[in-house]
Amino acid sequence: MTSSIGALNNLADRRLLAGGPLTGISNMLGHPFIQHALLAGTAIALLSGLVGYFVVLRGQVFAGDALSHVAYAGALAALAAGVDLRFGLFAATVVVGLALGLLGGRGAADDVVIGTTFAWVLGLGVFFLTLYTTHSSTDNGAANVNVLFGSIFGISAGDAATAAWIAAGLIVVVLLIGRPLLFASLDPSVASARGVPVRLLGPLFLAVVGATAAEASQAVGALLLFGLLAAPAAAAQRLTDQPWTGLALSAGLAVTAMWGGLTLAYAAPKLPASFAIMALATAEFGLAALASTALRRRVRRRHATPLPVTAPTTAG
Repeated sequence: MTSSIGALNNLADRRLLAGGPLTGISNMLGHPFIQHALLAGTAIALLSGLVGYFVVLRGQVFAGDALSHVAYAGALAALAAGVDLRFGLFAATVVVGLALGLLGGRGAADDVVIGTTFAWVLGLGVFFLTLYTTHSSTDNGAANVNVLFGSIFGISAGDAATAAWIAAGLIVVVLLIGRPLLFASLDPSVASARGVPVRLLGPLFLAVVGATAAEASQAVGALLLFGLLAAPAAAAQRLTDQPWTGLALSAGLAVTAMWGGLTLAYAAPKLPASFAIMALATAEFGLAALASTALRRRVRRRHATPLPVTAPTTAG
């Protein structure tokens, strides 16, 4: 962590344009902490883009937001108990994700259940924060801030590899359930009639969303991870109504935001990496919204153009 901060504070190292753009990028990629951040960040962004597409498609944005707060409470619970932070992250988010799906109707999360869970989890977060800061924070005083805002530039090689492998496993799960999940998301009644296990897919998917929230919190923090889930996916759905194209586009936009955010944070060390990533993801959604609005106006204008009227001819 210390070496990465020192590299970021070195003006000669952080100038991407020093010696030309290619030389600047080469210098940036030569730092181990950048390599670790790119490995973990790319895997996490790819997973977030794929899962986020279904979150937006299924109208479960509120559930995703709630699970981001569950990630914070779970991480603080682990810190207060003196165990690995990732254990609290994954245990809390996966269990709560399953519970939200099981307690909701037809395997989908219910807003009343989510709201109640949201309030309860926020209370738990405050409790564990108090417990941690009054008894355990002397061991790792920055842990609370890292949980909230992420610390992707401080991730070690081992943690980066672990994050990449976990993300790869979750991506495989998403791809395996992708087709039936898409069917159940677009038309649950018909999907159920065709034998698709709609009630099983709902809790399973929310468990995957929970695990994704736990993964993403390591890169951008529990406070901002929801943006990485929602913004690229919402942008993709603005740009195309083809599900599989949108799924790939959502993943691509999330990875682009991750790469761009890391590059901006490297070039300007006073800019937090998590903020830069979220800013680019939000900009992607804003540009996609503008583009889709302009396209719809053009289509409406084209259809509204009256056909030329020709004067009737009279026989001589």
